[in-house]
Amino acid sequence: MATKLIGILTSGGDSPGLNAAIRAVGKAAHSYDIDLIGFLNGFQGLVRDQYVRLDMSRLSGILTIGGTILGTSRDKPHRMPVGEGQEMDMTPMAVDTYRQHHLDCLVCLGGGGTLKNAYRLAQEGLNIITLPKTIDNDVAGTDVTFGFDTAMAIATEAIDRLHTTADSHHRVIIVEIMGHNTGWLTLGAGVAGGADVILIPEIPYRTESVIRALLDRYREGKRFSIVAIAEGATCADECDVEKTDSELLTAGVLLSRAVRKRTNLESRVTVLGHLQRGGTPTGADRLLATRMGTYCAELIRKGESGVMVALQGEECVAIPMEKVAGERKEVPPDHPWIESARLVGTAFGDE
Repeated sequence: MATKLIGILTSGGDSPGLNAAIRAVGKAAHSYDIDLIGFLNGFQGLVRDQYVRLDMSRLSGILTIGGTILGTSRDKPHRMPVGEGQEMDMTPMAVDTYRQHHLDCLVCLGGGGTLKNAYRLAQEGLNIITLPKTIDNDVAGTDVTFGFDTAMAIATEAIDRLHTTADSHHRVIIVEIMGHNTGWLTLGAGVAGGADVILIPEIPYRTESVIRALLDRYREGKRFSIVAIAEGATCADECDVEKTDSELLTAGVLLSRAVRKRTNLESRVTVLGHLQRGGTPTGADRLLATRMGTYCAELIRKGESGVMVALQGEECVAIPMEKVAGERKEVPPDHPWIESARLVGTAFGDE
């Protein structure tokens, strides 16, 4: 009989590498004689006591699969939907489930929102460890989150493919990329894909600056331009377009309208959306998720909790949750990726 029992759940948006992390936690835990149960659909499963036993057969063959075998949701224990638009604090039920199973630890895989919800449960006296996953790469305290590399590769490939259409039709193609309120994904994919203009939330852009960069390219004889814009990019001059249907106007559409209004350039928008979340995780994400998951199991074996597993440099480390919960890692204006991009002529709409 196992000496310990732990629970695991995946919460928030799905992300490549979740199954790799579940597999790593579970297989490493079994090697330490620790059993594992998985709660279904995020914190919903914890509140409702819906779970599956994650034995070795369930953990087999999931390393390369995207998504999460446990399902996920964005529901929060302290604000759980109960029907007809109502919410209730279900924290006591989550705590009861933890106690009834006599769990030694609960592992929560998720981004910034999951980290905050997990920390609330830790403050209720539960042993919690979190693993940082998000394609946005915006979790504080870790150099990188798993899921980011895959999403960046997908966005980069999309930009690569759009180059030929942009060149053939002499167009401005605006690629809208996810990232929530940070620009890591857009910046990384934009630099790797050779975007001519990169617009991120951390650097509010001026429409005139973007227009000038595009027109300068055409005056230099360049027949097309690629603009990588983050979904959360902010326009300092509000793009000077009609917003009567603003609920339909994404960041990319707003910019495209401004380009067409102020120039004779033909502009098209491609919104990558949830495409960036799907598919097989890259080798880098599988490796990162495996390293974080096995390190998590080692921490549980040692009886540690109340921490987030992070990658700092080449090492996995345990960071107290209170130091990172509620914090967001934004792109600093002097980040090396930005400096390199400017040196190869990429515009950021701020000059």
